[in-house]
Amino acid sequence: MPTDVVMPQMGESIFEGTITKWLKKAGEKVQRDEPLFEISTDKVDAEIPAPASGILQEIKVSEGNTVQVNTVVGVIGDGDGASAAKNAAPASVAPAPAKKETKEASARPPAAIAPPREKEKEEDEEGASDVRSSPLVRKLAREHNVDLAQVNGTGTGGRVTKQDILDFVEHRKTDAAPVATPAPRPTPASAPAVIPGDLVPMSQMRKIIAQRMIESRRTSAHVHCMFEVDMTRIVNLRNKLKNGFEQRYGARLTFMPFFVRAAIIALQQFPIVNSSLEGDSLRYHKHVNAGIAVALDWGLIVPVLKSADELNFLGLQRGITDLGERARTKKLLPADVEGATFTITNPGQFGAVFGLPIINQPNAAILGVGGITKQPMVITDKDGADSIAIRSVVHLTLGYDHRIIDGAVADQFMAVVKKTLENWSEEVG
Repeated sequence: MPTDVVMPQMGESIFEGTITKWLKKAGEKVQRDEPLFEISTDKVDAEIPAPASGILQEIKVSEGNTVQVNTVVGVIGDGDGASAAKNAAPASVAPAPAKKETKEASARPPAAIAPPREKEKEEDEEGASDVRSSPLVRKLAREHNVDLAQVNGTGTGGRVTKQDILDFVEHRKTDAAPVATPAPRPTPASAPAVIPGDLVPMSQMRKIIAQRMIESRRTSAHVHCMFEVDMTRIVNLRNKLKNGFEQRYGARLTFMPFFVRAAIIALQQFPIVNSSLEGDSLRYHKHVNAGIAVALDWGLIVPVLKSADELNFLGLQRGITDLGERARTKKLLPADVEGATFTITNPGQFGAVFGLPIINQPNAAILGVGGITKQPMVITDKDGADSIAIRSVVHLTLGYDHRIIDGAVADQFMAVVKKTLENWSEEVG
């Protein structure tokens, strides 16, 4: 019996979604829980799994169209009898329209084009090895030279998911000697090719980002202050502990939890920085919900680490890692990007010395983290003697709403952040 594929409701406040990409074509086989299409809402981008196994008989809503939740966007047949034969027939004559195929192929990277026979071979190999997985997972397995039979599947019925492959590759890096060729990273080639002179419509996510940025600039009285921070103590600590940290806790030790923890300490001393303006009143938030900006190949998103003030250092690192991974694999839920009370963004990961970030509404402030670089600094010892030393330095920028926060308070807040980082005394782990 055919199964309707509907536009899901990703949250109580979400009433529509835009289909950005179909991961299967009409007539192709589909496995239950296999990623079927991608959607974009005003909260998150997400991969939507197939509700049943069978043949994708019909795509009712094409890419780029926005529909209400619960709208039927496709139909999956059971794959048996006449329906399967009917949908399998077009595949056998697919090579006929050569001109159309040639035009579409020119717009895609060569690696993305697989002849029909090669695709059938992949499906045969999947059946032969008895490992349930999607074409995307099998592609990743080939790229990373991974035998799917060695990967523990966490999906329904033991299906190997994309995250299972990524986790397997990450653990293999630490357990085995480095391979000669590093694992490929996402490149602009994964996006549609852009030809100079073309007029390309903005993606749904880019439209939302543009709208939010303009609204924030019109809403808040933006002011910025910047502090130079000596990170040498933390850099040395991380270099000393990072290998053991990952082996013991299964998570990479990054710099972000240091900045989040320092911000939490300062926010607890200056709660107005952790507030929001509601009409003519200020809402002082009970907890610090830390928004962590994540740069994606297709835009920017700010998942939220809820009640970060109640987490220890290890909890912060695990939470940050989890949010980042789910943001990059489109696994975030609307609740994951709601409720931020203070935001941290990290332009320094790309080499920026510092940034002047736009406030994430309705927050009162945002902390921008620059790149950590080695610089000569004047060091004064306990006896008052000066010397010059090479230190690891970062420039932190606080963007704040001057309607709510005075300059003196912003500077005092940053002074606490600076002191906490330069005199780090908390245990890591």
